[in-house]
Amino acid sequence: MLASHSCPHSNYIHSTPAIFSLVIYLSTIPIFMDSSPPSLTFKVQRCKPELVPPASSTPHEVKLLSDIDDQDGLRFNIPFIMMYRHEPSMADKDPVQAIRQALSRTLVYYYPFAGRLKEGPGRKLMVDCTGEGVMFIEANADVSLVEFGETPLPPFPCFEELLYDVPGSEQVLDSPLLLIQVTRLKCGGFIMALRFNHTMSDGAGLKQFLSALAEMAQGASQPLTPPVWCRELLMARDPPRITCNHYEFEQVPSDSTEEGAITRSFFFGSNEIAALRRLVPLDLRHCSTFDVITACFWYCRTKALQLAPHDDIRLMTIVNTRNRFNPPIPVGYYGNCFTYPAVVTTVGKLCGNSFGYAVELVRKAKAQATEEYMHSMADFLVANRRCLFTTVRSCIVSDLTRFKLHETDFGWGEPVCGGVAKGGAGLYGGASYIIACKNAKGEDGRVLVICLPVENMKRFAKELNNMIV
Repeated sequence: MLASHSCPHSNYIHSTPAIFSLVIYLSTIPIFMDSSPPSLTFKVQRCKPELVPPASSTPHEVKLLSDIDDQDGLRFNIPFIMMYRHEPSMADKDPVQAIRQALSRTLVYYYPFAGRLKEGPGRKLMVDCTGEGVMFIEANADVSLVEFGETPLPPFPCFEELLYDVPGSEQVLDSPLLLIQVTRLKCGGFIMALRFNHTMSDGAGLKQFLSALAEMAQGASQPLTPPVWCRELLMARDPPRITCNHYEFEQVPSDSTEEGAITRSFFFGSNEIAALRRLVPLDLRHCSTFDVITACFWYCRTKALQLAPHDDIRLMTIVNTRNRFNPPIPVGYYGNCFTYPAVVTTVGKLCGNSFGYAVELVRKAKAQATEEYMHSMADFLVANRRCLFTTVRSCIVSDLTRFKLHETDFGWGEPVCGGVAKGGAGLYGGASYIIACKNAKGEDGRVLVICLPVENMKRFAKELNNMIV
């Protein structure tokens, strides 16, 4: 297959032997999922990165981001990955060309993505809609999808080869807002990996963009859901009125560092969820699957970090607030429209109380996410120079299952996996994600993707196993 595709720019300019070896394999932990083989070696050949502009002329204007968009905590690029099987009915179509052409047409409607971010007075971010385009990479790899294991999950072998870090492209300002690499596999399948600037969109916004891209790849003339900008809906009030407590932004002195962090995935099927629910008091049995997984994660993570009993710890939960506004945020809005209210307790209280205590705190965090809370958050951010959230003894959990990234179909069917490529958020290792997944037996479940230093990860897995069995 490698020889059958030519690069439109030149011969392939990069050929890297990619070798991946698992550092840890916790065979004693039954729900620890790492289906990649112990050793996987493959070569990736890439074309020179190119800029894909909109297929036709687009407005050249400057558009302000909202005061939720441009906070410090979102000024990073976040990677995603989708893996697709060979589809015999699509044998005469090239996924690289199909996605590249669809991307160009999609950018006509989502033209701000083809621009560049600028920073104005007061660190205010805005998009200069230049139409320069997004970064696109065509690649081939001499590996089959099956070699990634029955259930490919983070960490992915040699992810840096599947999404090449183009020098200078990770900057927030004056850089492409999207980086996409489509890699053909020798089995006829392909991998689409992408990295997007989080100030532009949240998970719901990314899904909307990818859905439009998939629709275009399958022949649509325009997106089914027209994109809506309207970032003024989430601007701070004048003058700002901070009406809520924002414990997620409390500045806490750092007393430790977490180095050498790794990503691991943990599967929660019906049996694991049932085991956790048996730990929940009867008056909380109506809690969601997200509640029990998040409470379990927070408890096990806290135990694994071996903090002092009197230490304050905080949990932040990502809440999509589009439908919490009256009237609701318009359908098609693809900016950041979420908040992450924090709950604070001590290590001693979390670990010394019943599991129901942790579940109650998770539910309390989510309940704070109202329309007024969002306005107060925007006001707080502007009044405090768009400050970073608390990173000390804190963690954030984001549920990506509702966005159904794993259903994105470019014509080759739904991906084998679809979601975040690793744990953490930029330099912050405390961000974790819940994604939808099927295990090797075909059972639907949830996968928790986390990032921790190696020794802490071992302790986390042990604590988690103790809760499940």
